[in-house]
Amino acid sequence: MRMNTYVNFRGKCAEAFRYYERHLGAKVGMMMTHAQSPDQSRVGSEWKDAVLHARISIGDMELMAADIPNAEPMRSAYLTLRMDSNIEAERVFAALSDGGRALMPLEETFFAFRFGQVQDRFGINWMILHERPLPPQQQVSGATPAATI
Repeated sequence: MRMNTYVNFRGKCAEAFRYYERHLGAKVGMMMTHAQSPDQSRVGSEWKDAVLHARISIGDMELMAADIPNAEPMRSAYLTLRMDSNIEAERVFAALSDGGRALMPLEETFFAFRFGQVQDRFGINWMILHERPLPPQQQVSGATPAATI
């Protein structure tokens, strides 16, 4: 069994995936438009080029998505990117903020070298996190330690 996150866009799925390829190093695994659906009787002409189903790899995770006419931006849900350096965290935060809006500025916190929240130009919420290692007495047995600078 595998669990994936599925997000919906209002006609901007292909554009968003191309943006993530350019700025996050992501790779589109598949993208099918409504025009490729075998039953065209329920597809309006304005949705022929919209994405019916798509999958993209970002790091070691797969994100699935589609275009939905009345999709609403994400509420109280975030895609989290765990970064290996402050430089990479700052680069990714800037790329996702371009045309979007910072929800929480990228800054140093007690639990992270860098942590911030942003809603990108496509309405997707992201958390960018470069974690601090926990002191040994606070680490959970069997847990992977956080990245270092």
